[in-house]
Amino acid sequence: MNAVMTTRCPTQSLPAALVDPASRNLPHRRQAIGDYRPSEPDLERFNQLLARLGRELPPLDLDQLATAARQLPPPVGGENTPRCIAERVARLETVAAMVADPDWAAANQAMDCARLVLDYTRERRRLIPEALPWFGHLDDAIVVEVAWPILGREAACYRDFLRLRALESYLRGCAPEALHFDRRYWEAARHAEAALAAHRRRVRESSYVPVESPMFRIH
Repeated sequence: MNAVMTTRCPTQSLPAALVDPASRNLPHRRQAIGDYRPSEPDLERFNQLLARLGRELPPLDLDQLATAARQLPPPVGGENTPRCIAERVARLETVAAMVADPDWAAANQAMDCARLVLDYTRERRRLIPEALPWFGHLDDAIVVEVAWPILGREAACYRDFLRLRALESYLRGCAPEALHFDRRYWEAARHAEAALAAHRRRVRESSYVPVESPMFRIH
């Protein structure tokens, strides 16, 4: 049976104008994103959220947002959202599941950060309207990008928790929801799995064949 190898494409970067003012290099200031112009109060509220999530760069201005929108690649085929935005918005599914799962006790900082992100992305009043063609989720992607240094590791741990919970429920013949499996059990299962992998590696690297006796000579 042939093994199928898959490679993940690297995550596309968000437009450079969001982090590097020098990348704008424009003779005049732009403030419209497509046919929409964000309001200054909404932008101020958005920058306050980014600061709470850990952004250390200066607050975004309308020129940066408008330039970033223009730096997005043009649509190809039937695309509705740029890949750099879609990749970050897709992470919200894991974040939402993590917050809603009663068996997962996330670190306080990560959980507080996750709730801030979800609260914003579920609001009706956003910096950029969700229905705006092509640019509609740019603000969501920015929020996820800023929060990911805190959320990324926790989300990876939660995905592994789901994997081990599903495996344990399969072995016990019950649904994952019916299994008492929380973060403590996940940590124990992860350590047991790592110990088993280390044992198998030692077996592969050693041999059960007795060491050959050294040759001797009769003088």
